[in-house]
Amino acid sequence: MILFTAPSGAGKTTIVRHLLKKYDELAFSVSATTRTCRPNEIEGKDYYFMSVEEFKSLRRRRKFAEWMEVYEDQYYGTLKSEITRITQAGLIVIFDIDVKGARKLKQLYGDDCFSIFVKPPSFEILVQRLKDRNTENEASLKKRIRRMKREMKYAPYFDYHLLNDKLDQCLQQAESVVESFIKTGSIPADI
Repeated sequence: MILFTAPSGAGKTTIVRHLLKKYDELAFSVSATTRTCRPNEIEGKDYYFMSVEEFKSLRRRRKFAEWMEVYEDQYYGTLKSEITRITQAGLIVIFDIDVKGARKLKQLYGDDCFSIFVKPPSFEILVQRLKDRNTENEASLKKRIRRMKREMKYAPYFDYHLLNDKLDQCLQQAESVVESFIKTGSIPADI
């Protein structure tokens, strides 16, 4: 497994999408969520969208490898069946996941899981990127900024830190470390 984690706006989704286009050995782990589907998102491709009740039922039945309530009644989680589906196809699972979920998966899967923390050039640039998305109202933006401050503190828990300052350079570095993991099946020793 390869985990890409970062605060919102650091660029992990852009990086993961790039890697998925480049490497046939990778398959995206689609997370489950109770949040509302955004206009350009597709059910089963971006997320499995479900009700709070459905999510809680799956959680009670221990169907998640990891889950968390990010905001009140806004849950995210990785279904065990999603990991199984991908690995049984002989592919490497790649995640675009929040820091707490990534930490939980790293704890569960250890060295079978290469965890990469995407760092922004600065916190101010991170906030500006989030604002530029124009997907948040004022209240949700404030919540996300508070959360991003907490998430930045998780960086030391991951195997590799990838600076996303200049996107082209960041993508090249991501390719380099991912290629090493694909070839060896283990966390690159030279990072």
